[in-house]
Amino acid sequence: AELKNFPNARFVRVDITDRSSCRHLAEQLTEPLHVLVNNAGITRDKSFAKMNDQEFDQVIQTNLTGIYNVTKAVFAKFDANQPKRIINMASVVALYGNFGQTNYAAAKAGVVGMTKTWAKEFGRKGFTCNAIAPGFIRTKMTEAMPKEVLEQIAAKVPVARMGETSDIANACLYLASDQASYVNGTVLSVDGG
Repeated sequence: AELKNFPNARFVRVDITDRSSCRHLAEQLTEPLHVLVNNAGITRDKSFAKMNDQEFDQVIQTNLTGIYNVTKAVFAKFDANQPKRIINMASVVALYGNFGQTNYAAAKAGVVGMTKTWAKEFGRKGFTCNAIAPGFIRTKMTEAMPKEVLEQIAAKVPVARMGETSDIANACLYLASDQASYVNGTVLSVDGG
């Protein structure tokens, strides 16, 4: 996706599990914030019986608590006089579950609940808050999976392919745009059907 409509876009890496790191990021923002895309996520996939406490906690801390930490830290930085957009990355597994992903599915379902709550709380303050639920997207994380597994996944998708990162970026551009000004509290599945 092209960012020509967003010439002031900044991409910042921060340890979202560390609240002081998030506050430090907020202190460095010199321009008012218009759009926040919370896009951090990790996996530590194992069946429930084999999953240890650390694997569960790491995923919850990054995928759920991290979104809270970043949004809390930068909330006051949003431009009071402009439309404000918060876009959170959920996952289709939040809606359907997935074997071996107790931690991931729980965290992403939490993102959905948090998004819907923020849409209600922040709407009267000029915000929209939405989530995107990607399906299987071709990333470094999924490319590490065996080729046969990726082919099986792609064969099950109605559009007969895995998604690309541009599919998710385009959904973000839409939700950040004026065309989505009345879309609030929605979970947009970008999963090929």
